Amino acid sequence: MFTNVSMERARVAADWFWETDADGRLTYVSPEAEAAFGLTAAALLGRTHASLATEAPAWAADGRIRTLSYPYAHPDGRLRRVRIACEPRLDTDGRRLGHRGVGTACDEAAADPLEAHAGLFEQNRRFDAALENMSQGLCMFDREQRLVVFNGRYCEIFGLRPGDLRLGMTQREIIALLFSRNCYHPDTTIDGLQASVQAAVQAGGGHDVHRTLADGRIVAVSHRPMAGGGWVATFEDVTHRQESEARIAHLARHDALTDLANRSAIQETAYSLADTVRGRERRLAVFALSLRRFKFVNEGLGIPIGDLLLCEVADRLRALSPGVDTVARVTGDEFMVVGTVGDEAEAFAMGEDLVAGVQAPASIAGQTVSVGVSLGIALWDGQEPNIGLVIKSADLALDHAKAEGAGTVRLFVPEMDEAARRRRTLERDIAAAFALGHFEVHHQPILSVASRGIVGLEALVRWRHPTRGLISPGVFIPVVEETGLIVPLGEWVLRQACRDAANWPEETSVAVNVSAVQLRQGDFCRVVKAVLAETGLSPHRLELEITESVLLDDSGANLATLHRLRAAGIKISMDDFGTGYSSISYLRRFPFDKIKIDQSFVRDASRNADALAIVQAIIGLGASLGIRTLAEGIETEEQLAIVKAEGCDEMQGFLFSAARPAAEIDALFASGGRATRAA
Repeated sequence: MFTNVSMERARVAADWFWETDADGRLTYVSPEAEAAFGLTAAALLGRTHASLATEAPAWAADGRIRTLSYPYAHPDGRLRRVRIACEPRLDTDGRRLGHRGVGTACDEAAADPLEAHAGLFEQNRRFDAALENMSQGLCMFDREQRLVVFNGRYCEIFGLRPGDLRLGMTQREIIALLFSRNCYHPDTTIDGLQASVQAAVQAGGGHDVHRTLADGRIVAVSHRPMAGGGWVATFEDVTHRQESEARIAHLARHDALTDLANRSAIQETAYSLADTVRGRERRLAVFALSLRRFKFVNEGLGIPIGDLLLCEVADRLRALSPGVDTVARVTGDEFMVVGTVGDEAEAFAMGEDLVAGVQAPASIAGQTVSVGVSLGIALWDGQEPNIGLVIKSADLALDHAKAEGAGTVRLFVPEMDEAARRRRTLERDIAAAFALGHFEVHHQPILSVASRGIVGLEALVRWRHPTRGLISPGVFIPVVEETGLIVPLGEWVLRQACRDAANWPEETSVAVNVSAVQLRQGDFCRVVKAVLAETGLSPHRLELEITESVLLDDSGANLATLHRLRAAGIKISMDDFGTGYSSISYLRRFPFDKIKIDQSFVRDASRNADALAIVQAIIGLGASLGIRTLAEGIETEEQLAIVKAEGCDEMQGFLFSAARPAAEIDALFASGGRATRAA
């Protein structure tokens, strides 16, 4: 068997190619043999080399590759010598099926080319070895559409047995053979497949043709024409490649965990559904859902349980939603559903069904797990051309629903977009204010309940707007936390507070609020220590205030950071104690130096028995654990009397002083260090 390369080289020294059966009868000769023998190819088929020779050639008994020559009486009256080289054809069991080889003819007087002929055949044998080791199947057809070369891989791809193919078969005969072996689907025809091949050859073989076989495999076929007529066809089984590419394409549009569509795919679905509502009495509805307290499931029960819960939520949303790819997981714990509704009432009803379906408790790995859901809805009536804006509107409605708590369903209204624009303006203004140095650090005195003397100050950041004046942190702190600006701003506040405190009496401390975002930074401990070294403030004079959210957010890592800070001599206090989910449990996990009683309890203690009981319980808890307590928001003498009677250690509030700039605090200490309302 010869490749197209070796075949072209062989034409230099060889006139024809031939093949015999096990009895030595020629079963194929290339057209060039007619000129060599002076007989038609049809007349040569069935003859043996021995019958053509005037002296029978001597074949090797083992059938190994041999070069030999024999005399032949040409019909033109001249005696010629035929030179042939061959190798045996074997089946899979090693039985000899015949021979194949090359041949040439020359005058009897011509120089004997045996040595050159042997070298040529050895070269061809090497090409054949390469051909048989190809991962692709290969067939070569001459200009008469007859098979002149094929390899074993081609037979493997189509399940052909040794001997099924023979050189000289026409392309149509081979196609018919493949159909007889049920290689192709019944709806494919011999004529159609043959026409497809010829069209591909005439097109110049610019691209592969993918054919699906009857067993589902996909074969890529390339047809490349040869100079002088004929073509080379290669065949590659690309089933696994196609499956991998299909899987990659699927993953590009779907969530790997839940197999739901992703945001890109859900937007395509929305565009598709939009075509069904134009000009009709239907509306496109986009539902954006967010799971509430999902983080606690991950932290409390473990990420594997959290993943199983997400898959359960995905299954429930599929069951509650119409069509394929109408449900998406767009972020870690946020989902989106698209559909069509008749009006707002139907949209609300569907939204409430989605919330109820997802919020129902689930049994996950033997545990009962449940989460809350907030949901936003946006409707589209076919007028707005940008579906992306509808999806964005659903996100805005979700933001408002999340602000109102679990189980809330909110429909988008234009005012929400205006609120979002105001929010974006605020974000830009805050960033500009930080760059321009418009933030200030004010300090509110912390007093001893027993002596009313100042024992410390709490650093509070303020924004001095050029036109709006002093802006409370309640307006901008949530924004800087969400945008990440809290990290550089928090470091600036810490540095300024420590620098201010370094000028105050040695016995006074400074308290600085720290957010969960700051604490998540891997270098937070290093930053705090660097600030202390830079300002010269002693570590024991710095107090870092955290809220319960710090411990809820990645509590293991955050607790480790707090322990490192406390080991450095820095005090740690818990702010707004009693308002969170499990404040008391955290007292067992970390040895806080101080707990601050939220001002809501202090304010109501004089007129509400429950609030008073909470104040008493917190002060008593602190005393039993050896933790100092501080009452926030003291505004009246009556409130002061209550916390003093219960044994509270420290206090702060407008009864004594609001937060003041550092210069006023300096003056306060210069005047004796006692804070009063007038001061």
